[in-house]
Parts: sequence; structure tokens; C-alpha cells
Amino acid sequence: MKNNLLLSFLIGIILPLCAIGQTLDPNKKYDVACIGFYNVENLYDTIDSPNTRDSEFTPAGDKQWNSRKYYEKLGNLARVIHEMGKEITPDGMAVLGVCEIENKAVLEDLVQTEAIRNRNYQIVHYDSPDRRGVDVALLYQPKYFTVTGSKSYTLRLPSDSTFKTRDQLLVSGELLGEKIHFIVCHWPSRSGGEAKSAPLRMAAALLSMHIMDSLRAEDPRAKIIVMGDLNDDPKSASIKKGMKSGGNINKLKSEQLFNASEEAYNKGIGTLAWRDAWNLFDQMIMTPALVDPAFKFETLSFYKFKVYNKPYLANKEGSFAGYPFRTYVGNTYQGGFSDHFAVYSILVREHKP
Repeated sequence: MKNNLLLSFLIGIILPLCAIGQTLDPNKKYDVACIGFYNVENLYDTIDSPNTRDSEFTPAGDKQWNSRKYYEKLGNLARVIHEMGKEITPDGMAVLGVCEIENKAVLEDLVQTEAIRNRNYQIVHYDSPDRRGVDVALLYQPKYFTVTGSKSYTLRLPSDSTFKTRDQLLVSGELLGEKIHFIVCHWPSRSGGEAKSAPLRMAAALLSMHIMDSLRAEDPRAKIIVMGDLNDDPKSASIKKGMKSGGNINKLKSEQLFNASEEAYNKGIGTLAWRDAWNLFDQMIMTPALVDPAFKFETLSFYKFKVYNKPYLANKEGSFAGYPFRTYVGNTYQGGFSDHFAVYSILVREHKP
């Protein structure tokens, strides 16, 4: 069993974590991994790609997107990635799913920024058929996670052969020596209204379930985490019914998935704001094997879900005060981070020499 994520908790760290009700023994050592997701909001390069709708993100486009703005955004995103989870482990995110990236090249630039270069993040990426040219991807630190396989799944609608959206990315591997699977998603948007778009997200939920069911057919106790911008809240039908999820570990029904995001949502915490209301579209949903009380902390187990919403990531004033500080409002450059806050889950296992 690998022990390179060994973390001996200090009292200053253990006390706030104990407040969630899952206590750790301060006399023991624990292996810890932070698993994150971040909608980085339109991380485009400055080159016009003829096959996608990216012309606004070029120097001659409506947003006058140029190299200076591009590298400023990379630096902003790297700051977030560098700081997420550092109160738990100095290396931050062992694994990070991302969405709204144009191609692998922008991620190669991102992981080479000064703030996170020394973490040696590797990239799993496939091009999606999305008309805007945005994809999902997974970044990981190889000292913690070893990839054993990956596959991209396309969402197809029998009723509409022209439909195109982001693929769902499955990455399988070993985290701290334990087998685990990550499914990174960016489900269809709410464009066109709820009546038109909700069935698309339900179809995306069923695709996610299909991927999970295939994995669990081979291993009923497979550890799987679905992460992504689902464009729905934890209470939405696509999440509750499509994903068959619940947010209370102690009340999960047989084979019901655990939505780690639901508790935060019920407290009014969100990852994006719209018309003076918060949504929590950025979620993590996991199989029962990660919350099984019979094996709690004997193997990697869910410990805590957090929204990374530090004050510097929000607008300080104006009509959007408190909202995520984004790169653009319309075509007006703001120089911010993203229109979404990032999220992450903490996985914990008692360290065994």
C-alpha cells in the first residue's frame, strides 16, 4: 500500500474537521487525498479554430481575447488550483476534473504555470463534439494517482441525430494504491428553458449511470466518483431520479448513490449565482463503497465536501457583489477567475505502515 500521501493531522486541523461529525483519532496518522472539480469558464486559446464557434475568443473577436488576457487567466486559475485543499494537504488536489477547456494545449499551458508547475500534473483529455469546442478533462498528480485506462462517452439522442454536447470522460486508476474511477461531466446547459433542456440532462444522467453500471457489473463494490458541472441542483430530477442519489449518508437506501454536494446545497451554499439566487451545479456523486460505515477509514472513504469560495474569488461591490468574479461580463473584460466556484471532496484512510 502506498504511503506517499501520508498526513499526520495536527490538532489545529483536526478540530474543525471533527465538527462535521466524522471524528478522526488525533493519535493516528491518515492518508489523505483531495479530489476536485473546477469549471474554469471558457479557457480558450487565442487561435481561431475553423470547426468550432470560438471566434469571439480571438484578438479580432468581440471579446478581443489576446495573449495578455489568456496568460492572466491561466495565472488566476493556477492560483485557485494551488490553494484548493492546502489546509488539508500541502499538495492540494491529487486529482482535478475540469470543464470548459478548448483543447489539450490550454491545459498544457495551465499545468506549466509557476504556481503549480512543481506538482507535475498530467492530463487525460479527449476532443468532444461540442459546437463551442469545449471539453472536459482530468488533471492528476502521478505521485498519488496512476491511470490504468480512460474512455470518452458521447451522449447521443435517438430523436435528434444533430445533437452535440460534451462527452463524458471515464478515467480509471489507482489512488493511493486503491482502485477508483472518475467520471468527469459537463451536462447540457439550460439554454432554451427548463422544458426543452431538462430532458437533455436526464439523458446525460442516464449515460452517467450506464457508465457506472458497467463498472459495477464487473465489481459491485467499485469506487466511482461522478464529478462535474451538471447544470442542475442536487434536488433536480436528473440528480434525484436519474442518478438515484441521496445526500444523507445515514439514510441511503440499498444501492443508492451518495451526493456529497447535497448537504452544502441544503445550507444555501452554491457555486454560481443567477438573479440573486445560488445554484450548486458543480457536484460530486459517489458509489456506496466510498461511504460504507463497515469500512469507514479502513479504505479510502469520503470525509468532507467543500466549495472553494474564498473572498478573493467573489466580486467585492456593485450589483454582482458576492457573485463569482468572472473573466468577462458580456464583452467587458473583468480579469477574474470563473463564473463558478470550484469544489472538492476529501478522502481519508487510516495509515497502515
